Amino acid sequence: MSRLIFRALISAAIAVSLPFTAHAQPKPPPGKAGQNFENALALCVGCHGIPGYKTAFPAVYHVPKIAGQQPGYLLNALKAYKSGERSHPSMRGITATLTEDDMKKLADHYGAPAK
Repeated sequence: MSRLIFRALISAAIAVSLPFTAHAQPKPPPGKAGQNFENALALCVGCHGIPGYKTAFPAVYHVPKIAGQQPGYLLNALKAYKSGERSHPSMRGITATLTEDDMKKLADHYGAPAK
């Protein structure tokens, strides 16, 4: 199994488990905010970076690629998952520990034109 597929599978497994553990995770210490962003970035790539990827939780559906979306749209989507306005369990768990700054960095990262 290639490393990319293995990493994607591990990231997906973590993403699926987050809704069940996010409430128990402490907020990152003030000096670790950048690490929280790096962890979130790895989780994003685990699902949204695989062409044609479909998820099986909570239902089978095509996972959209987010690279190249408008940063404002991505930021609003992340905020909506965090608040519960959007109800995908995995995304809600992933966004639970993100700070406003983390969400802005993610939106800016994926909102940039693909290279």
